[in-house]
Amino acid sequence: MKDNIRPLNAPLALPCGTVIKNRILKSAMSEIMGDRQHGPTAKLSRLYRRWAEGGTGLLVTGNVMVDRRALGEPGNVVIEDDRHLEALSAWAENGKKNGTHIWVQLNHPGRQSPAFLSPEPVAPSAIAYTSDLKRVFNTPKALSNSEIIEIIDRFALAAETVKRAGFTGVQIHGAHGYLVSQFLSPLYNQRTDQWGGDIDGRMLFVLEIYRAIRKKVGPEYPVGIKINSSDFKPNGLTEEEALTVIKTLSEEGIDLIEISGGNYEAPAMMGQRKGTAKEAPYFIEFADRAARHVGTPIVLTGGFRTDQMMETALSDTGVAMVGLARPLVVDPELPEKVLSAQPYTSPVRPLTTGIKALDRIAMLEITWYENQLRYLGMGKNPKPNENVYKTVWKILSGMGAVAFKRRRA
Repeated sequence: MKDNIRPLNAPLALPCGTVIKNRILKSAMSEIMGDRQHGPTAKLSRLYRRWAEGGTGLLVTGNVMVDRRALGEPGNVVIEDDRHLEALSAWAENGKKNGTHIWVQLNHPGRQSPAFLSPEPVAPSAIAYTSDLKRVFNTPKALSNSEIIEIIDRFALAAETVKRAGFTGVQIHGAHGYLVSQFLSPLYNQRTDQWGGDIDGRMLFVLEIYRAIRKKVGPEYPVGIKINSSDFKPNGLTEEEALTVIKTLSEEGIDLIEISGGNYEAPAMMGQRKGTAKEAPYFIEFADRAARHVGTPIVLTGGFRTDQMMETALSDTGVAMVGLARPLVVDPELPEKVLSAQPYTSPVRPLTTGIKALDRIAMLEITWYENQLRYLGMGKNPKPNENVYKTVWKILSGMGAVAFKRRRA
């Protein structure tokens, strides 16, 4: 098919001039492979080399925090300065094998920092959780203006550092209820100053982060964002508001926009389908709509299980890339297979012990995949058919109570 390149195989040129070799993006997942000083480990290098060698066009790392006082999980990598530059460089070098791009996802958890890590987390406003999550997360403190400016500077410094380390781009985490998402949401941002109010005020935080990063890394370095299509909660961020943010960021010159949705209280990113077809990828209607309103390439992540679903999304909508997460955990060579036109169906399946309460307590849909990432980080193969009870037993016997602390989605 040399004269008729399939959509998945086609290179993608970004506004900054960077070219991604194909249309497959590895979306961020929590690796929890940072060391005790929150630096990258050799496991991360092995993991990302495996994915790079498997044919993925663009790898986005799991969330890297910009402040060690604000962690999403104990194993987060943190970038505050250049103290981990050598380890970061090794990670970047391995992720660039096979002509692959590797971007660091930069994040601040805001109110979604667990109580055992943050006695007093910070947020746009001091809005407490009202669900059962109030047992997991403490009521946050509202950020002062100077603290907001400091966090913006931290994002920019981290971006400058990863560029020096050799990573080929950065992604701002603006989804899933973390700090950027909190500023965008009227549920969690009830400020009356310049950082709050209508969507123009609520999106100022992410705009200033993007502008600060761009000033540090220059116009030819890729900068992207992952953003919610909505909060999937009454009176939360709406699709119209999300579209306004996307249009504004596109006009500012951002290079790639990944669409997602939801947060810990409404975890749409874990299985909410936004499409007319029963097996449609998540958020596909909104992603198509966004793509037809902006010139910035749009990535759609979530729910892709076959090569045909991926090809259809690229050929029948305005989406420019497909994002994969769990399918790449159980099959790191998936891109090579689908790019060679092999019919493909992912072995990803719903996981359950048969006891809903145990599934929930063990956070099975997250911890099972964390175990698979651990295998890859040790240089082993994943175990797609591993018994779920083995995962639960490992948690109980090996990691203890800390394993049940809430993980990132």
